[in-house]
Amino acid sequence: MTGDPSRRPGLRGVAPFLRDAWALIRPYWNSEERWKARGLLAVVVVLNLALVGMGVLLTYWQRAFYNALEAKDFAAFTGLILWGHGGPEGFMPGFTLVAALYIVVGVYALYLQQALQIRWRRWLTERFLSGWLESRVYYRMSLTDLGTDNPDQRIADDSRLFVDDTLGLGLGLMNAVVTLASFIVVLWGLSGPMEVFGISVPGYMVWVALIYSLLGTWLAHRIGRRLIGLNFLRQRVEADFRYALVRFRENMEGVALHGGEAQEKRGLLDRFGAVIQNWWDIMRATKQLTFFTSGYGQLAVIFPIVVAAPAFFTGRIQLGGLIQTSTAFGEVQGSLSWVVTNYSRLTEWGASVERLTGFQRALATAQASAGEGLRRQASGSGESLQAEHLAVSLPDGRPLTDNAELELRAGEAVVITGASGSGKSTLFRALAGIWPFARGELQMPEGEALFLPQRPYLPLGSLRRALCYPHAAADYTDEQLLAVLNKVGLGMLGGRLDHVDAWERRLSGGEQQRLAIARALLLKPRWLFLDEATASLDPEAEETLYRTLRRDLPGTAILSIAHRPAVLQYHDRVLRLAGGNLIPA
Repeated sequence: MTGDPSRRPGLRGVAPFLRDAWALIRPYWNSEERWKARGLLAVVVVLNLALVGMGVLLTYWQRAFYNALEAKDFAAFTGLILWGHGGPEGFMPGFTLVAALYIVVGVYALYLQQALQIRWRRWLTERFLSGWLESRVYYRMSLTDLGTDNPDQRIADDSRLFVDDTLGLGLGLMNAVVTLASFIVVLWGLSGPMEVFGISVPGYMVWVALIYSLLGTWLAHRIGRRLIGLNFLRQRVEADFRYALVRFRENMEGVALHGGEAQEKRGLLDRFGAVIQNWWDIMRATKQLTFFTSGYGQLAVIFPIVVAAPAFFTGRIQLGGLIQTSTAFGEVQGSLSWVVTNYSRLTEWGASVERLTGFQRALATAQASAGEGLRRQASGSGESLQAEHLAVSLPDGRPLTDNAELELRAGEAVVITGASGSGKSTLFRALAGIWPFARGELQMPEGEALFLPQRPYLPLGSLRRALCYPHAAADYTDEQLLAVLNKVGLGMLGGRLDHVDAWERRLSGGEQQRLAIARALLLKPRWLFLDEATASLDPEAEETLYRTLRRDLPGTAILSIAHRPAVLQYHDRVLRLAGGNLIPA
């Protein structure tokens, strides 16, 4: 089994686990939505309490109904079914009225609980997304926290499971406690005393239910505790398999060109094999638990009648009293056995809590280290970008640059060359502020900076959105978009601005790079950084785009990383990265 065993609730103690669960639960109920959330929860609680109250009422209805059957009282029989009947113990409403009210209350209790679920899930999802996306935490985690697998699954699935199970189990536990408090009084009054070794034990059925439930809970935990770790692992292996499928879909062309279908199939089946193995382990553990819980539940049906039967046969209670005793015992025993009946769901909830807690800790760690990397300082209205004492390394500590210096003046074009693997792209990431393994100072004047990597990012949605990214599409007119598309040789796409497509697959690598250059022409940044941003184009197209950039963005400073000698002529200075330093070439 993979994962950190010390992070599982069954192995590290209940108290720390409950503290983690409370740390996940508390923020929403103290958030800006707290009054709406608390009000909605209060209504749901009241409706659930009403259901418990009607359950108590039904036991008294059962007693009156079965007593009417025993007495062959047809008038009482029909009245208790329809509108109600008055008897020695007072008026008892009919089953039709009670059932209709029970249905209405039950429907709205579920409806409002679901409304609360989706509101809580929306708030929690937004909170995790904000923490994951701000300060580029997502990128930092991908480099430094390899133990936090599948953040997307934790945000999408674990958040949903956590909210659903927290509300479901929480309300269920509340119902169990209220049901226990309500029916234990009924059962105590019905059962009377019992002689045990010469000692009179009052309310003996209550004590029998307590012993029966405690024994069942202990045995259920002994039998089913393996499910805690298995459910934790299940969410991980399912997410790993789904991620592999998504990655294959995003790289279908590369697989097809290499003819790697057999290799991909083996890899996917290996991951699915982990899903299957985990499923069989869960099946075996669930089978053992189900054997016990099914037998436990079946025995609970007849057990109270057997225990109360002597009082019935001696005439101390009527048939209705026997049925009411059986029902009350079942409710008390069911409330005390809440852990037994919800054990599987509790293990799934525990796994969700563990994964979300781990994700939250990873976010906090990444956010705390957000200041790592180059020290970025605004230089006001200065006319040059200056980087001093640049020391960039790989995650394993291997240095790429050591005390390098870089200056980029406004409107100037500088190109950095160097051997493959010398660290040019890593330096590009460090200047962008996303590489944590960097030291030094970067003075960045005012103005927008745009970084274009070799493989452009095209967001989901329309071509218009991809072209304007990261700005809002509404900020630009159709005329502006069509103009930049024509300048980069993509005029044929002008009529498809609002088409929604998988543009990263629809466009070739060269077309994607043309679109990225069109984005730069549209946004007009003051500082433009290009990392092999035209490498997929032919030399003529590359030269055309560089001429267009210099002509249409005269005030923009350009820093390029390139290999082709032809590109050098469109830059004012050439720097070579070698020996850990940037030297004029």
